Amino acid sequence: MSGTSKSKMITRVKRIGGQVAGIERMLEEKRYCVDILNQISAVRSALDALGVELLTSHLENCVLAQGSDTQHEAAKPMSQQQLLDEVKTALSRFLK
Repeated sequence: MSGTSKSKMITRVKRIGGQVAGIERMLEEKRYCVDILNQISAVRSALDALGVELLTSHLENCVLAQGSDTQHEAAKPMSQQQLLDEVKTALSRFLK
């Protein structure tokens, strides 16, 4: 993952954290249920977008770049079958 990509993801996570804190405040303030549900929907959407960005980065830097100079420093050496199995597992967990 590049420094720019990492920075963007951290910014997104902080924004999502703020949205979650906003939901907590809304509950404490006994706000209208539909307004809270709308905020929950926005958080879910933001988390999905973050997940897609992270999966894309993983595919680019850990799977496709395996064995190259651009491979992520934490990527483990794996066979093609192991990489495929890892991608299947990651997608299956993400899509639950």
